[in-house]
Amino acid sequence: MRKKSRYRPKPVCTNPIGYVLEGMTRLAVHSPHIINLKIKNHASLSKLTRGNACREDMDRLISALNVSEALYRLGFGTEYNAELRRGLDALYAVCTRGAPTGRFILRAEEMSALNDAMDLHDAQLDTVTVKDMETAVLMVEAELKSKKAKVIKK
Repeated sequence: MRKKSRYRPKPVCTNPIGYVLEGMTRLAVHSPHIINLKIKNHASLSKLTRGNACREDMDRLISALNVSEALYRLGFGTEYNAELRRGLDALYAVCTRGAPTGRFILRAEEMSALNDAMDLHDAQLDTVTVKDMETAVLMVEAELKSKKAKVIKK
């Protein structure tokens, strides 16, 4: 049997000019899927406030706030550092409390913090470009791959 080669060819961009122009457009103008994403995020937040959230809803909220933090690091919404930190801490607290049982219940101050953080996320999605969003997603993936993210024990 032959040894498996480690060589993987890099992808080739067939239209580099189109790629650059697409990267410069705002995400809200470029993709109609952003509206669906916002609806799903707010539906998950609504389920959480009613006490009906499942793990999929929590994963969606975690992903949204991770992207929001990456966009903050890129310079979008830097004046809202306190709101983002409170939202991330509140989400972490809710997830650690509910992970063993699968029931995620919010406290009043956590609900307020998550609402503020989700408003920041929506504002960031309205202002970023496609390239900024790609960079933010790559930052989140790199943090998860290098295991620098906080882990929630089940």
